[in-house]
Amino acid sequence: MNLNCTISKSSVVVAAKEQISSDLDGETVILDTKAGVYYGLNSVGASIWNLIQQPKTFAEIQSTILAKYEVESDQCENDILTLLQELAKEGLIEVKDEAVA
Repeated sequence: MNLNCTISKSSVVVAAKEQISSDLDGETVILDTKAGVYYGLNSVGASIWNLIQQPKTFAEIQSTILAKYEVESDQCENDILTLLQELAKEGLIEVKDEAVA
């Protein structure tokens, strides 16, 4: 687990391979196979989870969510960052920087 993970607009994120997930009526349940813990995501979180089954940049995720849901750009950015940071803290996603400074 990377507890010091920083996610920025240049980050590329992808779901960690050790996870099993299932769609339950528009929401997603994720099983962390290493810890044996379940996590639940609402419909917006489920949309993001489905997107990151393949590596996606933060901008790609934000653009897709803005097109799919009625939400202000700043609120969308903050909500996505919060979710991705929580998923990273739990070891459910891998984060890489697209451009190295």
